[in-house]
Amino acid sequence: MSVTGAGVRREAIGRYTTLGVGGEAEVWTVTDHAQLAEAMSAPYRILGGGSNLVVADEGLTERVIRLAGQFASTDLTPDPERSGPEHGDPDGLVTGWVGGGVPLPGLLRKLQRLGYSNLEGTVGIPAQLGGAIWMNAGTRFGETFDGLHSLEIVSPEGTRVVTPDDLNWSYRDSGIPRNHIVTRARLRLRRSTPDAVQERMDAADTARKGQPKNRTPGCAFKNPTLPDGARAPAGRLIDEAGLKGSRAGNAMIAPEHANFIVNLGGATAADVHALLNLIRERVGVPMELEYELWP
Repeated sequence: MSVTGAGVRREAIGRYTTLGVGGEAEVWTVTDHAQLAEAMSAPYRILGGGSNLVVADEGLTERVIRLAGQFASTDLTPDPERSGPEHGDPDGLVTGWVGGGVPLPGLLRKLQRLGYSNLEGTVGIPAQLGGAIWMNAGTRFGETFDGLHSLEIVSPEGTRVVTPDDLNWSYRDSGIPRNHIVTRARLRLRRSTPDAVQERMDAADTARKGQPKNRTPGCAFKNPTLPDGARAPAGRLIDEAGLKGSRAGNAMIAPEHANFIVNLGGATAADVHALLNLIRERVGVPMELEYELWP
């Protein structure tokens, strides 16, 4: 039972994931820093939008923390102390705080209506902002760190505000340690027009039309670096290994795009792991997961 008023329930984590698999855990829904501190007083994991995640069939012994309340609020008002020509960029602006629990698709729609640019490349990613920051989610059109000014991170050691320059971030990696939670961020954007932002979002979205429509965590593997230093599309390598359409139980390597594993209905985490292992065995270069595996 929570002392601070956090919502605590034992339930199947699969209901919160885009893949739809996973056993039970104690879920803490927190709305402020006091509730978050209480939730973090025992071993925990942080749940964002539930994409990019495969939860074990047997569930978890740790608490699972979900951000709500003040962690799901959005302030897109330009901060005059950080925006404008006097800061070296006439079209640049920095927003107020946006909560880590804010769904990324809805945030992008608000930015488009305001004509604010820099995050269009993340269109179609079904994440919350905090999770997208934690893994530097993106597409070939752009990534989350393109639009970050600063972020608030909470860990068992306390709360701190950092900038991207303070982090050793890279492709699909923020450099933020595993037990740290991105609770909110200020966005670094550029003034554009709603039509121009929509045009860039449409271009990125059109490139995703070949992706599967079944339940999926998204891309399974990062694009690997080949011996010659070039980065190769993981989907192409999996396709060349003849694995499109391969099944384990009710999980399948998507015929539309080989770097996606989909739930055909009733799949288990064990089914997904079997396909991940098959890909690693059959593709001729080391493959690094994009998925988070719990536990």
